[in-house]
Amino acid sequence: MKNIIQNLDKAFENKIRLGIMSVLSVNSRASFNHLKEVLEVTDGNLASHLKSLEKSGYILVSKSFRDRKPNTNYKITEEGRSAFDKHLKALEEFLKQN
Repeated sequence: MKNIIQNLDKAFENKIRLGIMSVLSVNSRASFNHLKEVLEVTDGNLASHLKSLEKSGYILVSKSFRDRKPNTNYKITEEGRSAFDKHLKALEEFLKQN
């Protein structure tokens, strides 16, 4: 049981960060607006969670302009995918034992 708990990643304990990683794990990339819409969160709330995941090295940010409007996209990194998979496996193991 202790090994399972150790495999849980604190970066994914928050439901918004868990949601961001879930969206990015099944899409090659997602825009800020798409994540905001899917997760039903405010700009500021989403931005702070995205920044946290970026600092952890779990997501990459790319900024561009589309028709003179800023466009920000996010992509999961290999490190992020690996950490997220490990976290999900630990959750599955935890649920099986209880």
